[in-house]
Amino acid sequence: MTNAAKRLAVATLGCKVNQYDTDAVVTQFLDAGYTMVDFREPADVYLINTCTVTNLGDRKSRQMIRRAHRLNPQAQVVVMGCLAQTSPEEVAELEGVSLIVGTDGRERIVAELERLAEGTQKTLVEDIFQVKEFEDLPALGFSGRTRAALKIQDGCNQFCTYCRVPFARGRSRSRSEASVMQQVEMLVKQGYKEIVLTGIHLGLYGADLEPPTTLAAISQKVASYPGLLRLRISSVDPHELSDELVELIKNNSVVCRHVHIPLQSGSDRVLERMRRNYSRQEYLDIVSRLRAEIPEIAITTDIMVGFPGETEEDFTVTMELAQDAAFSRIHVFQYSPREGTKAARFPGQIRAEVKESRSRRLIELGQSLSEDFHRSLVGRTVHVLVEEEEEGTAVGHTDNYVKVSFPAPDGLVGQIIPVKVLDSSIEGVWGERS
Repeated sequence: MTNAAKRLAVATLGCKVNQYDTDAVVTQFLDAGYTMVDFREPADVYLINTCTVTNLGDRKSRQMIRRAHRLNPQAQVVVMGCLAQTSPEEVAELEGVSLIVGTDGRERIVAELERLAEGTQKTLVEDIFQVKEFEDLPALGFSGRTRAALKIQDGCNQFCTYCRVPFARGRSRSRSEASVMQQVEMLVKQGYKEIVLTGIHLGLYGADLEPPTTLAAISQKVASYPGLLRLRISSVDPHELSDELVELIKNNSVVCRHVHIPLQSGSDRVLERMRRNYSRQEYLDIVSRLRAEIPEIAITTDIMVGFPGETEEDFTVTMELAQDAAFSRIHVFQYSPREGTKAARFPGQIRAEVKESRSRRLIELGQSLSEDFHRSLVGRTVHVLVEEEEEGTAVGHTDNYVKVSFPAPDGLVGQIIPVKVLDSSIEGVWGERS
């Protein structure tokens, strides 16, 4: 069977960085003549990009691998990503797996797969801590032609006590400025109007380059590229929101007024045990500054519940901080012990029912805060980048990442349209063209 006749099906678990990595590998398969099919359909090759941030990520990754083999027992199954990096032996035991690749060396996947004899298995997993250079793979966008992720950084030097990511991704590595701008040029030429800068620890961007640079500096360059309507910065730790970055968000109309600032806990005692490099007050200070200087900014966050030793008082002060910070969205997740991390050995592991109760309460607060933020837009005119259209309704997002629906004729995808907001809900707002 020629490559042109070979069908590729893809599944990605986990974060936006994983999605970018998948797109980069899919780009290589397409260049080699493969055609894409839905994962639910029979395929000749199944590509599964795994996640290992939580026990749930591990379980879902294994489920997708088994599902691929059931869909076509004769297919080649390629498993890559974080679970493949940290647990290659475990992945190798799953039936039907042909090729195992970690979080580096992915440019070899197509060639290695085509060299594999039928029914054989190969593992390409290197010591990730020996990897010093950013893996510079181009990635076409595959989610329409409006918003594209651009990975500019990989790895993490933080070693939070609960986190397995450094063991899956290695030390921080940055994409060169020249490569970043080449990717920006390619994406804009393809018709993308918004670029989202992503990374495992994005705030470290540029520290390892020669000469060193910063996230603010590369963001300024990207935002200046002709034809780019929006630049979104995906996630930055609170102590890495520099004066230059805040000023850029405030003063450059291309840079979205939205920033994701992971919190994890509102308790100083828990933050210290997590090995986070900020205090409760430092977090509140940066939120207060952002609110004062950029009144319509949306601040989203991640919060973990049930970290070992977390008391009801610790959880209460986390809830209070979330209320004070007025987050527009909260991603809540329950702590799960990860092999090889310090927190897995901590005393005071929290019972599952306590984690579930705290998670539910925090999710309810997050929904209420989202609704409040959306309600605050009613009566205002917002600017919406239209991403899709269906039966006379256009749907897109504001720069502060609120989903907007409004009646409109077809032909607006990729345009920024002023919309007067008439009503709101937890999910977003709707209105009419202004």
